[in-house]
Formats: sequence, structure tokens, C-alpha cells
Amino acid sequence: EEQRQQNISQESLRQREAVKPLGYAGAPSSSSAQVAPSSREDQNNLLERMLEGDNLRLAYKRVVQNGGAPGVDGVTVANLQVYLNTHWARVKTELLTGTYRPAPVKRVEIPKPGGGVRLLGIPTVMDRFLQQALLQVMNPIFDAQFSWYSYGFRPGKSAHDAVKQAQRYIQSGLRWVVDLDLEKFFDQVNHDMLVARVAR
Repeated sequence: EEQRQQNISQESLRQREAVKPLGYAGAPSSSSAQVAPSSREDQNNLLERMLEGDNLRLAYKRVVQNGGAPGVDGVTVANLQVYLNTHWARVKTELLTGTYRPAPVKRVEIPKPGGGVRLLGIPTVMDRFLQQALLQVMNPIFDAQFSWYSYGFRPGKSAHDAVKQAQRYIQSGLRWVVDLDLEKFFDQVNHDMLVARVAR
């Protein structure tokens, strides 16, 4: 039995090496996320980068392109510019002093095709704007540590890349696929742990 396990393990290793994407030799397929800098100076640097004009303009552009429904305050994407003109000085001061608090998330039920509902949380347009600005600064820090084989919602990666990787697996001789969906995964993420890791 031990010999059988050893043979299976060796075969798995050969198959894994055979299908590793070009240019990624020696790179880990997964690792723990790099955590954000922990010193006060580094945290201030991230906040300054978040509030830079170019970063904010790009965040605004992306929020407008994405559209979407208003949050609990009723402010629409079309009204974001007017809202920013009126409220930005206060919001920026609150961000810099650490007193900014996001608005409550609007809960919406979307019917599922097979029955039941999917719960969505819709932040206000202002909070989406700030989240996007922060994402643009934080994404390069964390994305570099994610698995090479993770394609969803990743900059520079797409479903087409996932299909190409699947084709490489097939060409290497692999024939089995595991298709799964974790039920209510996002509802069960430990947010305390997640926030603690990001904050370190």
C-alpha cells in the first residue's frame, strides 16, 4: 500500500510539472497572502496613494463604467460627481483622521433560477468609489501572492486564459475534471480573520 501511494504521488508530481504554465517554473501555485505594511508610516503612504488625483480619477471612471443601483442613500452613479463636489472635503478629512465610516449596505434579494434567492449587498456609490480607489492601491500588493492558476476577477487574467490552461492540461494527458461550487461560501468567510490579515 505504501509503495502504491508513493507511485501515485510520483505520478501526480510528474503531471503537475508537465502542465505548469510557461514562465512560471519554480513559482508556487499557492501561498499565503502577503500582508499590507504594518508601520504607521507605511499605512499613511498607502492612504496617500489612495487619495492621489490620478488614482481617484481612475476609480471614478471605473465606478461610472460599472454602473449599478444606488445604495441606502439613494445617490446614483449619474449623481456621483455632484455628490463628490459637495461632500469630498469632509470625506477626505474623515479618511485622513481615521473617522470615516461606510454607510450601511443595502440588502437586495435576487431570485435564483432553481428557486430560492441570492442576497446581494449594495454599497453606496460613494463607498464603491472609495473601495475602488483602495483596491487599485492594494491589489498589486496581494495579487502577486495569489495562485497562478486562479483566473477569476484578477487583473490581466480572463476566462480565456483559464480555457487555455485547461487545454494544456488535456494535452498533457490529464482526463479528470472536478467541478464544484461551495455553497454560501462568501457568507461563511471569517471576516475578522480576513480583516486582521489585511491590516497587518
